[in-house]
Amino acid sequence: MRLAWQRVKANKGSAGVDGLTIAQTAEHLKEQWPALKAQLLNGSYRPQPVRRVGIPKSDGTERELGVPTVTDRLIQQALLQVLQPKLDPQLRAQLWFQTWQTGAERGISCSALCAGGLSDSRGC
Repeated sequence: MRLAWQRVKANKGSAGVDGLTIAQTAEHLKEQWPALKAQLLNGSYRPQPVRRVGIPKSDGTERELGVPTVTDRLIQQALLQVLQPKLDPQLRAQLWFQTWQTGAERGISCSALCAGGLSDSRGC
């Protein structure tokens, strides 16, 4: 969690729907961490809604960006640090293999990937 917190702090970013900045979240978590940890461990934790921010595009329109709370970014970063080393080798091997397959073979490997509990960008 310390490494995840360092990453969140380094990335900076603005407050989410709760309005808490990184510094305010640090203070908040000093008191609330035991309860939050218990929710994470028993599966009852639910992330906050994201704050929507309009980002101007060069053509004059806006692209919506979702800003999670600092606490949710911390949890996401911690999960990424645990899961990425385990999943990256499998996904890299799968993507390399797919570059050499025909369309039918890709469909079969997609089914195998999904059967293994993983999904790819095609949503299978």
